[in-house]
Amino acid sequence: MSLFEFVMQYWPRLLVGTGMTVAQFFLAAILGIVISLAMGLLKLAPSRPMRAFAITYIEIFRGTSLLVQLYWIFFVLPLFGFSIDKFTAGYLAVGMNIGAYGAELVRGGILSVPKGQWEAALAINMTPAQRMRRIILPQALVNMLPPWGNLMIELLKGTALVSLISVADLMFETKQINGSTFLSAQAFGAALIIYYVLARFMVTPFMRWLERYMARKMGRA
Repeated sequence: MSLFEFVMQYWPRLLVGTGMTVAQFFLAAILGIVISLAMGLLKLAPSRPMRAFAITYIEIFRGTSLLVQLYWIFFVLPLFGFSIDKFTAGYLAVGMNIGAYGAELVRGGILSVPKGQWEAALAINMTPAQRMRRIILPQALVNMLPPWGNLMIELLKGTALVSLISVADLMFETKQINGSTFLSAQAFGAALIIYYVLARFMVTPFMRWLERYMARKMGRA
């Protein structure tokens, strides 16, 4: 069976799996961005306990395997009374993991803003929150977006692991089809192409558009 014939026969299941992958990606991306911003700011906070909390979070989630984190959230937390359904456990694990990496991008982006911008905001009597929201973060965002594009692609690829806790994403459906047909080349070839299309024609164009938009908004175009 050719790859084209395979896709024509199994496209409904591949489409359902792709939809689940996209849902996991978007939810994990939202969670990851929120965590990145929070932990990046906390790591720069003047309070030592806040910095310690952020550093501990970042080191744990960067220093351990995403797969182990996924298993902990889905299989171990219920032993302590925290039962989480598989769909939620999937995007929680991926989002919390990517948030640890994103926190360092946020911290680096903020520190890359020229010192003169901080001094100018202070000179016009802005509060720390106003300085960060209106002056520092917009400029830091422009610097952060290129590496964030790579991180979003890594996040997309990381969602494939949720199939291991039976979330019916693209990889789960692919393995199910392969298990019943033994058409490994066609099954995993189709999955490879779909992941590439999602990364190349969904994530990458959006991040590049966002980079151009923010650059124009900040007068850097």
